Parts: sequence; structure tokens; C-alpha cells
Amino acid sequence: MQYQPLVPRRPLPVREIYSVHYFEYTAGCSFSGERHDFWELLYVDKGDIQVTAGDRTCRLRQGQLIFHAPGEFHAFSNLGTAPDLVVVSFRCDSPDMAHFRGLTAEAGEAERALLARIVAESAAAFATPLNDPYAAVLERRRQAPYGGEQLLCAALEELLIRLVRRRSVPGRPEERSKEAGDALLQVMEYLAARLDRQLTLEQICQDNLIGRSQLQKLFHAHTGGGVMEYFSGLKIQAARRMIREGALNFTQIAGRLGFQSPHYFSRRFRQATGMSPSEYERSVKMLSELSGVYPDDRTNNV
Repeated sequence: MQYQPLVPRRPLPVREIYSVHYFEYTAGCSFSGERHDFWELLYVDKGDIQVTAGDRTCRLRQGQLIFHAPGEFHAFSNLGTAPDLVVVSFRCDSPDMAHFRGLTAEAGEAERALLARIVAESAAAFATPLNDPYAAVLERRRQAPYGGEQLLCAALEELLIRLVRRRSVPGRPEERSKEAGDALLQVMEYLAARLDRQLTLEQICQDNLIGRSQLQKLFHAHTGGGVMEYFSGLKIQAARRMIREGALNFTQIAGRLGFQSPHYFSRRFRQATGMSPSEYERSVKMLSELSGVYPDDRTNNV
């Protein structure tokens, strides 16, 4: 038998990566705008922003993303919160990239996982800080994990393919069952609305009419951790946002988020972030000043 090779089709090959950023901005930030000859993906991980894309303006909420085509002018301004943004700049010369011109979309669970993988692989592969808005060149780490750049591009290509498929087949169901997805979403919304409380696992199960083992299984499958770990993470995320917004002191933040004391809040914050609340506040303020996220006459490469 004589075998004939098949060369796999790659309709959306990513040829070059220009930048990968994860920005944690303070309240009131803005970006005066730029244009360049490659594609840019902007994803709102937390908060919401107003985006200018060419001759149109739109509001981008948490969990939404937008693509800027080569040559398109783009800028953004804050809408009162302290946003966390993922920005990926890349070259893909496929004619199928026409699908992404003017595209704004909601990132589903699979897309969010791919974005997280892109950020994680970038942090491991490159020495260039993810929060440096002036970085024009990606510098490779000397001890980068094997194949990290390829995995980064593979995750980005999969993200593009999934978005094209979703547009081609409107209403395509999520990979998980609707029942499990509804239960997970219900508990996530329940937790997000009770960040000021000290909840127990038993109370969460009772209030949401779900068994303990079933709930833990759902969270481990879809978040990689337990329910209480997820709840604690929500509190720390909220604390980081409050610190960046600058309206409350640390004692007030600890009280707003249901921590037993400011000391306990500081200890948990350090465990989660590797720095104290005051160290985090100084680092964010320094980043804001260095990156020029407040309005001025400079053009920043976000």
C-alpha cells in the first residue's frame, strides 16, 4: 500500500506576534489612540470601557472582546471602574480574517480559557513585562519552557477558529450541558453578589439547592479549583479593583469584603498576590504614572 501524505489546511495561521499585554488600570484611565499595520485583539477581563474603532464608538463590558484591523485607528476611555485588559497584537494575512473586521463578541468559557493560556504562555516565554505599554520588542527568556511560543500561537489560532465557527453557526450550544451551566452560573452570580459576607460551603449549597459533591465537581471542572477558593479569589479581585479606584482605605475595603480584620485582609491579600495592599497600591500608581494612562499629549502603545 502506498500512502499519500495530506498537508493539513491552516486557514488562520498566526505568522508574527508583536505584543501580549495584561493591564491593570486605575479608575479614570484612558488611551489616546494609535493605528498600526497588524491586527489587535482587546479583551475586557474586568470593568468596562468605551472603545473608539475607526469611525464608530462602542461600550465594551467585562467578558467582551473587539478586533482592530490593520490600519484602523483605535482608542479607549474608562467608564468609572478600574479595568483589567488583555491586548494581543499579531499578524495573520489570511483572507478569512475578514470575519474579524468590526467584530465585537462575548467570550465564552472556551474563549476565556484560551485567552488565559495566551497570557500564561507569554509570561513564561518572554522576559518583557506584560504590563509595559512601551514595549516594542518581545524579548525571549533564557530559560523559557520548551515550545511556549508555539503553544501561544496555537491558542490564538484556536481562539480565532472558534470565533469564526460561532459566527458561521449562530446559536451553537456550549460544550457543557445547559443544566450544569445554569447551575454553575447561578452559584457564581450568588457569590459575586455576596462579597461582603463570610459564607460557608454548607450555606452556599443550601441557598442554591445543590449538593456539596455536585457543586464541588462543577467548580473543579470549570474553574480548576474549589468553591471557597473561587469565592476567595473574587474577594481579592474586588480588593485590587477598589485599591486602584482609590475611593476607600484598606480598613474600609476589608470591611466591605467581609474580612474579619484589616490584618487578616492584608495577610490573605499577600498570600494571593505576593505583596501587601500598600505595596500593590504603590505598584499600580507607579505603573499608571510611568505608562501615562491619564490624558496628556502623548500617544501610548497599548
